[in-house]
Amino acid sequence: MAVRRVVVVGAGMVGLSTAWFLQEHDLEVTVLDRTGVAADASWGNAGWLAPALTLPLPEPSVLRYGLRSVLTPSSPVYVPFTTDLRLLRFLADFARHCTTRRWKRSAEIFARTDRIAPEAYDVLAAGGVAERTRQADPFLAAFTSESDRDHLITELDHSRAAGGEVDFDLLDADSLHALAPALGDPVCAGLRIRGQRFLDPPRFMSALAESVRVRGGEVVAGYEVTAVRDSGGTVEVVSADGRRAAADAVVLATGARLDALARPFGVRTRVQAGRGYSFTVRPEEPLDHPVYFPAQRVACTPLHDRLRIAGMMEFRSPDAPLDPRRITAIVDATRPLLPRIDWDRRHEEWVGSRPCTADGLPLIGGTRSPRVFVAGGHGMWGVALGPMTGRMLANAITGHQDPLSAHFDPLR
Repeated sequence: MAVRRVVVVGAGMVGLSTAWFLQEHDLEVTVLDRTGVAADASWGNAGWLAPALTLPLPEPSVLRYGLRSVLTPSSPVYVPFTTDLRLLRFLADFARHCTTRRWKRSAEIFARTDRIAPEAYDVLAAGGVAERTRQADPFLAAFTSESDRDHLITELDHSRAAGGEVDFDLLDADSLHALAPALGDPVCAGLRIRGQRFLDPPRFMSALAESVRVRGGEVVAGYEVTAVRDSGGTVEVVSADGRRAAADAVVLATGARLDALARPFGVRTRVQAGRGYSFTVRPEEPLDHPVYFPAQRVACTPLHDRLRIAGMMEFRSPDAPLDPRRITAIVDATRPLLPRIDWDRRHEEWVGSRPCTADGLPLIGGTRSPRVFVAGGHGMWGVALGPMTGRMLANAITGHQDPLSAHFDPLR
């Protein structure tokens, strides 16, 4: 199949990265999005390129939260009471994958992607994307007890056993507070994880979109695709207001809204919104490196002039409004750990829908139509794995299949 023109539906990290790498193959690219660049999960996330922590979401510890925990709004993993049978089926399938055996198998796959994912960012930088990633030195994980730290150490050891590249040092209270004086007294143990990076998501996404435009691509906002039709010779996308765009191939990268467009082409793996929350603050004593509070599931990332606080996993509709109780839960969990912050002066309160699959593996590749491709389902790791995904899919569309992509078959 000769491919000269491709329409990418979705202007998040995955969609824009796919467009950029398709341009590396001299293809004509148009990116369409219902709202605009980075309008959902790509905008307000923590912005971590942290291979040591990029692990399968379905893990045995999730089941240990128990039913009472996941129904509590302050819980790091929250499921509002629902009668939505599709969501309940997803949750049952997700729980089925939360076993040690399945986690180890998926962790071995993630170990391979984590080794190659950072290189895709280097290719973007060399190709002219103006915003850069930053080295996270130090990248700190902080705890209020050594027993909590032991849980993360066990997880990192399991990742290492699965082939992951993990390098960390143990920190006592004095060493930890010397590296991050803003931490509160309850924080008494830590890890310094080496070899990680981070970025400012809004700035990076803007720069990536601009690079796609400079290289001859179009990025069109306000274009809500409601149907995709394969005529055999070309494939056409149709918008809610009747506009049409034809191409030789279409990439569906619509995040948590992937199901409706992909299902007619044989994609049966459900993509469920796992919503995350974030906001920004301006601490009196600025942090210049990321800090992770694993027990609270809260990530703190410096974004130049402010600090982004992100966390929570909420399984519900992507169209549900922001739940202020979730913001309050993050504040209550983090306030004692970073006491020199005015937590009442919050900015950019945000909720976004991470696209989650029950087995924790993304969907990257072709469908039953030779002209329709899928890139999505990355869960919490769309930023970490987005450029790698774009590179992998662009290669597949142009006839250079990566053996690793078999694990991400959208038709599995």
